[in-house]
Amino acid sequence: MAGNLIARSVHDLTAAAWFGGSLMGAIGLNGAAAQAKDPAERTRLSSAGWMKWAPFQTAAFASHLVADLAIAWENKGRIAKQEGVARDTVIKTAVTVVGAAVTLYSGVLGKKVEKLAGEGAEGATEPHGAASDELKSAQQQLKALQWAIPGFAALVIILGAKHGEMQRPKNVLAGLRRD
Repeated sequence: MAGNLIARSVHDLTAAAWFGGSLMGAIGLNGAAAQAKDPAERTRLSSAGWMKWAPFQTAAFASHLVADLAIAWENKGRIAKQEGVARDTVIKTAVTVVGAAVTLYSGVLGKKVEKLAGEGAEGATEPHGAASDELKSAQQQLKALQWAIPGFAALVIILGAKHGEMQRPKNVLAGLRRD
């Protein structure tokens, strides 16, 4: 049991940080920033909060990757021999990579919004009528991504739980490939 305890804990905690941080940012940080009286402050405050979170998010992704590799190494035999484990590993890896790319892209958009903060806005992801097309586009994309990102993180958590269930003895025995 101890062989995977640290890796699994890091894996789950970093996925939880991704999920919780992105959801809190979308609801709490962006919601609070929208309350600023000065329209130029709304995007600036939101961007400042996201930039403070970015190093922790990056560390969480890096730690998650290391934990994933450790878990895969420890389970390489099961991945090769138990029906469905390799497929689910590929799916979970793809979801993680796409989710990380979407998260990174939202950071790029966030920097663009920060650069254009002087134009003002209704909220962190809500442009006002006089906003430039560049700001409107970035904010509209961020509005969608702020909800997609916790969705990716939730899916990674769910797929991790499925992997855990596949390790139950009855599921391992049922899924062993007969070569």
